[in-house]
Amino acid sequence: MTTHLYILTGASRGMGLAMAQQLLAPHHQLLCISRQANDTLTTAAQQASCALTQWTLDLADGPRASRQLKDWLDDLDPSAYASATLINNAGVIPRIGPLSQADPHDLAQALRVGLEAPMQLCAAFLGATEHWHAPRRVLNISSGLGRNPMASQAGYCAAKAGMDHFTRCLAMDEALKPHGARVCSLAPGVIDTDMQVQLRGANPDAFPDQDRFKQLKDKGLLSTPQQAAQQVLAYLARPDFGQQPIADVRG
Repeated sequence: MTTHLYILTGASRGMGLAMAQQLLAPHHQLLCISRQANDTLTTAAQQASCALTQWTLDLADGPRASRQLKDWLDDLDPSAYASATLINNAGVIPRIGPLSQADPHDLAQALRVGLEAPMQLCAAFLGATEHWHAPRRVLNISSGLGRNPMASQAGYCAAKAGMDHFTRCLAMDEALKPHGARVCSLAPGVIDTDMQVQLRGANPDAFPDQDRFKQLKDKGLLSTPQQAAQQVLAYLARPDFGQQPIADVRG
């Protein structure tokens, strides 16, 4: 058992892409699930002698993605793997504004990608690997907005709060099993990604905290995707990973 398996969603850009790039190494096998493949990642994987598979799937269709993942895992030889890890990173911010002005389809998309799909992928991953003897981990990428409410962010806050709470339940489930997975919902800090661009560019009349996000950028208080990815993966590698089902890289 020499191969470490990683399954990562939202890997085509931002912190997800940075995590994927940092996971490229010999003896790693990486499955990335995103709406678009990333050609530079394919080239980098070849140079790093890392087995990379990219699926172009919309996680708004979580049942399809979870079925495909389960079928794929069922075809693997468990004896070939030293560990298996699922990282639920994908997320969507719905149109920024009060809930009273929200588009129902936009809200549904955000909740499907940010909450339903992670739950469904966890179920598929843990169900398909339950008989594996290799250590298994689930890392759900959460947010401070799942723990602190913010005006005009009801959809995103609800998805991340739901992720935190289902992770608590999942940790209790796995703790009852002889070889249960270690699970954690981790807030990665404030990162300069496309999501931050959305927040800074929002209409201040619809988003009272818009100036706060502009100040974070102006004062250099944002992590780069590469810095955030390094911190998240370092947390994942900690020997006490999973002892706290809800955590923050900032301590």
